[in-house]
Amino acid sequence: MTGYDDRDGKIWLDGELVDWRAAKVHVLSHALHYASSVFEGERAYGGRIFASRAHSERLRASGEAIDMPVPWTVDEIEAAKAQVMQANGLSDAYVRAVAWRGAGEDMGVSSARNPVRLAVAAWEWGAYYGDSKTRGAKLDISKWKRPSPETIPSHAKAAGLYMICTMSKHAAEAKGCADAMMFDYRGYVAEATGANIFFVKDGEVHTPLPDCFLNGITRQTVIGLLRDRQVKVHERHIEPAELEGFQQCWLTGTAAEVTPVGQIGDYAFEVGALTREIAEAYETLVRR
Repeated sequence: MTGYDDRDGKIWLDGELVDWRAAKVHVLSHALHYASSVFEGERAYGGRIFASRAHSERLRASGEAIDMPVPWTVDEIEAAKAQVMQANGLSDAYVRAVAWRGAGEDMGVSSARNPVRLAVAAWEWGAYYGDSKTRGAKLDISKWKRPSPETIPSHAKAAGLYMICTMSKHAAEAKGCADAMMFDYRGYVAEATGANIFFVKDGEVHTPLPDCFLNGITRQTVIGLLRDRQVKVHERHIEPAELEGFQQCWLTGTAAEVTPVGQIGDYAFEVGALTREIAEAYETLVRR
């Protein structure tokens, strides 16, 4: 498989479609030095991006949260995504929209005079966790914690917030795991490195309260599916000691979709009936 910088196809960049290999930025772009960047990961099924508008709205909201207003409207971002899908002849695909502070008059912490740029790319991408959808993913427990919302804009999907996620995932993969579960700054269960987490106990679902990490669009969708089925959902703080008592576990995210978890550290979970039911229901919903 070739690198992501060396492919055929088109990428939407600042208002026009350009050849994939020509979609470049300057080495002195502010985002490269100070992480002034926000992004969205989206999936298209049968030519339709699931929850597309919600993603575009969140991209703009994330930009506002890091004092980087994105100078494209939701409608313009939606049109850019449609152009990329059509130009690359894609039906089932992963779509990445990213906005960042480019190179300009500022080259320090301040970047108000630098332009905000926007790109949209799309490509075919299979299961994020490989065969974990059938056998259950194996997770490490990260040594890094999700920070307090007093220290970061935790509700933004901003690039800089993922640094400890990358470090955690690298450490997990070195141990033969697919991902890592993270605690928050208070010691409560938080999320995986790029996915929200759910647990099942005695037919009821428990999921961490997203008060210091991203309340994912897939997370919200799955909670809706559960409540439609009259399954009780508890959004609350979860203590580490509770992991031993949960029977099932799964991850949610645009890339992860609904992925069962078979193990977190020393704790084992079954890939049970409710996990499979919700995974199938989500698959049906996104392809409707």
